Amino acid sequence: MAESYAPDAALAPAAAALFGDRLPVAVGYAGRLATDGVVRGLIGPRETERLWDRHLLNCAAVAELVPSGASVVDVGSGAGLPGIVLAVARPDLSVVLVEPLARRTAFLTEVVSELGLANVTVVRARAEESIGTLAPADIVTARAVAPLDRLAGWCLPLARVGGRLLAVKGATAAGEIEEHRAAVVALGGGTPEVKVCGAALLDPPTTVIEVVRERPVNRAARSTRSHPKAVRARPRRR
Repeated sequence: MAESYAPDAALAPAAAALFGDRLPVAVGYAGRLATDGVVRGLIGPRETERLWDRHLLNCAAVAELVPSGASVVDVGSGAGLPGIVLAVARPDLSVVLVEPLARRTAFLTEVVSELGLANVTVVRARAEESIGTLAPADIVTARAVAPLDRLAGWCLPLARVGGRLLAVKGATAAGEIEEHRAAVVALGGGTPEVKVCGAALLDPPTTVIEVVRERPVNRAARSTRSHPKAVRARPRRR
């Protein structure tokens, strides 16, 4: 039963604070991750004991950076982290999950239907294929997808001017900013900043790199900077 996937007593206060009356929906999602998510290879078997602290709460804390009623595009959504978590915690958001692999989009579509997430749309595509086909978003999210320079090349074009990229990172955040600041600015972003989310609830809190999209750049320049060694398209995996 879904109740068996509820957070343990130590994490229950943080889960209640971050999900509120949506906590039962989050528990249902945890159940899908711990069962079908493992069977389909979307979550490692060893991660099931850490679903709440390492994944669900870590992602839910990002909601404090997202304004009310915002449109969100989650790039490389995988098992739905952080996109589904944000949609569960914040039903006021409109969330698009962008994921290129068919087995993952099948899982996401099933979860969205089962949890009744009317505020979520699943799109099978790479981020670069979605530029110009999706409406520019207020917020673009990504978690454990790629280094910051490549993330900026893929994600900033999906945000409106004035919108933001929120890249969920860990201890590498400050180093990535130092290494990739110039590339991010060249790709139309402002100076990247580290944001710490959920500090009063989580140990450790969630570390996010925030980049404001300040201006558009032409597509050729963006491709050169974000994929400097790419000479041909890779076949789409299933």
